[in-house]
Amino acid sequence: MRHAVLFSVSSGAAAVAAALTVAGASPARPAAHQAAAQSLRGPAGSEGSPHGRVVEYRGLRVPVPAGWKVHRLDRHPSLCVRYDRHAVYLGRPGPQPDCPARAVGRTEAVHIQPAGDGRTARTVVHADKLASLTVPRTVDHETRLTLPEAGVTITGVYGSDPGGLQRILRGTRLSGRWTAAPSKPDVRRVATTVPSAPAEGTAPSGGPVPTDGPAPAESPSAGQGIALERSWVRGKGFDTCTAPSLATMRAWRPSFKVTNIYIGGAARGCAQPNLTASWVRQVRAMGYRLTATYVGLQAPCGSRPQRFSAGSAASQGTLAAVDAARRARALGIPRGKPLYYDMEAYNHKKSSCRAAVLRFVDNWVDRLKTEGYQPCLYSSSKSGIRDVGRSSISKPTCVWFANWDRRAKVYGDPFMPDAWWAPHRRVKQYRGGHRETHGGVTLNVDSDIADGRVY
Repeated sequence: MRHAVLFSVSSGAAAVAAALTVAGASPARPAAHQAAAQSLRGPAGSEGSPHGRVVEYRGLRVPVPAGWKVHRLDRHPSLCVRYDRHAVYLGRPGPQPDCPARAVGRTEAVHIQPAGDGRTARTVVHADKLASLTVPRTVDHETRLTLPEAGVTITGVYGSDPGGLQRILRGTRLSGRWTAAPSKPDVRRVATTVPSAPAEGTAPSGGPVPTDGPAPAESPSAGQGIALERSWVRGKGFDTCTAPSLATMRAWRPSFKVTNIYIGGAARGCAQPNLTASWVRQVRAMGYRLTATYVGLQAPCGSRPQRFSAGSAASQGTLAAVDAARRARALGIPRGKPLYYDMEAYNHKKSSCRAAVLRFVDNWVDRLKTEGYQPCLYSSSKSGIRDVGRSSISKPTCVWFANWDRRAKVYGDPFMPDAWWAPHRRVKQYRGGHRETHGGVTLNVDSDIADGRVY
């Protein structure tokens, strides 16, 4: 996710622990988001239905607000589940969603899929309780629950106010025409922990969809094992909005050493159907090194709607660090490894905004150290990285900086002296979203070059 110097980058519980509940008042919403919220409420002063239509899935009748799209993933398995657009997604994603390289920010969206295969939420809500459901404000702007009568898991996200999402979930009803059947284990899926498409299809490139059959036992060679233990790596990398399938990762491995994973956050724009602790283990066994990145609230003067304010910057930096550490542990990322915060480009000339960003980063760094991880930062070399480098705050251990000049070099950037974060503490994103094909498989990616800290 990201931004370049173009001058300007869930847990299964329905609510995270009380310590992670978002503190403080919500930042003012842009006019577009106020309009979106109004469309969920219906016309001003009206108490009528805010919904444009109703769709059915596995016995559920789901109200869909006017203007929203409905995507049936069994018919379109390569569709990307995106949280930056108003939509209802029904069914499991295919093994390799055709996602953009970049999608940052969230609005109201709902994804309903069969429960099981590691996607069942710990929070269970019965159908007769939906009408009184409360969607809490959470640090990741997300809630997940399992509805046992329909055998589904519902993931809902919101932009800045959970009220619109809550109205949709409260309006969802069980039709009585469906009885949830006990799920049968899918040996192939259990072996790889990657959801498979329910139908045959083609990849975005026109070639066959990669399938994730039982993976052969992969273990790093002796030299690879030594490299995996080293705290830094030097080489080519790529990042894309959603973690690719294991088959795609194998196909791309001869060309790359490093890949990024987006582990959570209120502004993470894509779902992560493939990203599990098992995926992390298997990809590491292939020889990849990972830059684990948390996409949380953004600068007050940034272009994304999910923002911290000048007054909440310190507390939100702390909350983000706690949640990022929790998510890293759930993915099996050990303490002591680097975690990057994605701070998208912002107008660094606004002194009050710059000061808020520095307070946020200062608290992110300090709290993440307390949580036992190396605090790192992703941002534009012209805004976030330069501002932090010039400041006297607690410094990130390592940086991943964006400058889309197409120069695959981590040093010589015009906005940051070579002495900053050296040696082996830099990753550069040097080209923005584009399609590449490796091993016969095409993805939309950003290009990176690394001489920096990784897992």
